[in-house]
Amino acid sequence: MFGHGMHFQGGWGGGPRGGWQRGPWGGFGPWGPPFGGRGGGPRVRRGNVRAAVLALLAERPMHGYEMIQELEARTDGLWRPSAGSIYPTLQLLEDEGLVTGEESGGKRRFSITDAGRAEAEALDRPPWEEVTDEGEGPASSLRDSAFQLGAAIIQVARTGSVDQISKTRDILNDARRRVYTVLGEDGEA
Repeated sequence: MFGHGMHFQGGWGGGPRGGWQRGPWGGFGPWGPPFGGRGGGPRVRRGNVRAAVLALLAERPMHGYEMIQELEARTDGLWRPSAGSIYPTLQLLEDEGLVTGEESGGKRRFSITDAGRAEAEALDRPPWEEVTDEGEGPASSLRDSAFQLGAAIIQVARTGSVDQISKTRDILNDARRRVYTVLGEDGEA
């Protein structure tokens, strides 16, 4: 069913974050965008990284990796900015005099300056709230249901008997046909 030699630990992305990062579908999981990819959430404008860094540092000094983890936690996994966006932003903010960095235990810890605090206070609201607002609603609910279905399918594939796998495949084929039927309706309930 999943190809010769395919196993879930490596083939399906059983890395430290689990999920569908790798595998036969590439980096987008079996459903493609917007469901797959890292974080499975909306793409955040690059400018929001700057505002997010300032807002976080207005709360307390942090390391770059700590900021990545904090943003992921505050958005329930919808937004996990990469190191490739956080660290250049920190360097730019340091060059502008909005943050300062200090080596501590082999890591660089960043603090906000008075000028940075003024810019952070000028924000309407923290950028992570915008991300969670974008992640709510019908599409988000659909995405969550798809991920829960995917987890159930993985469980059947790992532990199910041949008969259970066959029944599950029939259910999925029927569900796919029914979803396309919904799309064919004129949209008025």
